Amino acid sequence: MSDRFKVLPQYVLPKQALTSFAGRVAGHRGGKVTTRLIRWFVGKYGVNMEEALNSDIASYPSFNEFFTRPLKDGVRPLANADFVCPVDGAISQFGAIDDHHILQAKGHRFTTTQLVGGDATLGALFQHGAFANLYLSPKDYHRLHMPCDGRLTRMIYVPGALFSVNPTTARGVPGLFARNERVVCVFESEEFGTFVMVLVGATIVGSMATPWHGVVNPQRTGRISEWTYEASPVVLKKGEEMGRFLLGSTVVMLFKEKTIAFNPDWAPERKVRLGEMMGNRPA
Repeated sequence: MSDRFKVLPQYVLPKQALTSFAGRVAGHRGGKVTTRLIRWFVGKYGVNMEEALNSDIASYPSFNEFFTRPLKDGVRPLANADFVCPVDGAISQFGAIDDHHILQAKGHRFTTTQLVGGDATLGALFQHGAFANLYLSPKDYHRLHMPCDGRLTRMIYVPGALFSVNPTTARGVPGLFARNERVVCVFESEEFGTFVMVLVGATIVGSMATPWHGVVNPQRTGRISEWTYEASPVVLKKGEEMGRFLLGSTVVMLFKEKTIAFNPDWAPERKVRLGEMMGNRPA
């Protein structure tokens, strides 16, 4: 069965309603019911609670607080590299941006301008640059961290669809990451110039949040929203938390030309861990 055929039901599913319902369930403080849900989830997906700062399943008042649980100090040391992996997850695709096109999966591409919500000037900064798409599965740690030092300059909320972002859907839905709901975070680095981190929403992803803003998409209005931070700087260090998914999804990163040479051990579908070497500045 082809991947395009497998994803056909997603075109007719009431994704918005399912996502709203999942968000309410995940945020509900249901006592023993919540504990049973978390215990079932841990067992089904093999979540490693030994790495969690709080490993007591019964102590989490809501599923969201379990899902965005912090890790113990020291379990994700940062590699000695210019860029570190910002998440636990798996590599969907990565590599060079072909002019301004990003590879989603075999036969599927989208442009940098489409990804960032239609801002052609911003998209053009990454012409011939580099990208990485990293998928967070249900079992993964769901906080996102900085790949290098950066100063936030803009954040753009781009409304969109809510397709799943699992590997099958990435192969079956054209332009997936540029059509789903997303939050575009634009950073400036003194060493590496402008780079972008895009948090891509998905079916049952209740919301996306950042430390400086909180929940970005509490009400889905269907309109692009933008915030700027020149007057109130947000400066984050490599490895510092920059966001979290309230239920899992994908992060897409864009870098300018001649900024990063990726880890030679990286390959599509390879598992990655927060803090491992993502790459270095090209020699």
